[in-house]
Amino acid sequence: MPRVLRDPLFTAADSLVLTDRHIANLAAGTLAAVRVPAFLSGPTCESAMAELDRLPTTDYDPARVPTPILRFGPALNDYRTPDGALDADRYWPAAEAARAAWSRAGIRPDPIAVSLARLGSAWGAAVVPATIGGRPVFGGTLREINNGALIHYDDLNREMPALFDQQLVAQLAFNVWVRIPGNGGETTVWRRRWEPADEDHRDAYGFQPATVTRCQHVTLAPQAGDALLFNSANFHAVRPNQGHGQRRIAFSFFLGLTTTGQLTAWS
Repeated sequence: MPRVLRDPLFTAADSLVLTDRHIANLAAGTLAAVRVPAFLSGPTCESAMAELDRLPTTDYDPARVPTPILRFGPALNDYRTPDGALDADRYWPAAEAARAAWSRAGIRPDPIAVSLARLGSAWGAAVVPATIGGRPVFGGTLREINNGALIHYDDLNREMPALFDQQLVAQLAFNVWVRIPGNGGETTVWRRRWEPADEDHRDAYGFQPATVTRCQHVTLAPQAGDALLFNSANFHAVRPNQGHGQRRIAFSFFLGLTTTGQLTAWS
């Protein structure tokens, strides 16, 4: 059997303090993931959980995401046309409705605002919303993934090219958990990015396990309140929860590093 060569830089870092070096290394591909324990306090997580019923939630488009994933807030991919453009007639009303619902819910402390502020502090400049024609897109979804997520990647430059006013050089995924299952729900990130031949292993929005066979990977099982940041162009997946009634709930968004060194956010 051929030996699996390992990249010594593809590791997961645990750090109580998120830094600009972490973000830069993730963008450069010289770090697999950063986990920040207790990014949100226990009371903040419990406060968010107590208010979640105020948020209108829905499943992702089942034609694109066959595994049920409950979410609040529009995701750009659910409004993508076959040619990779944005269905603006559907997206912008959904974005405005989500902003209004979030404001009405009045979750305090605001997990999204707290997260963006800490990321901006780490980078040394505020994180700003990505824009389309000068109009800010929605950022900061709530996702409940109990049945796992397929092996997939997220890369807006490939999926919806030139959509934003800003030009992106890297895309990172940010998640902070307010509820975790007792078993299962781990996130795995592979040192592997999409190649054209991978389309032979396509499975709905994702890819079959053969795509990442024998690829180096890291697997992380955060606790409630922990944050996780990784480069979403790498293949990644979520293991299903184990046990009846277990819930895995996170606030999440994407971060884009632009050609001008700015951090932008969207969902």
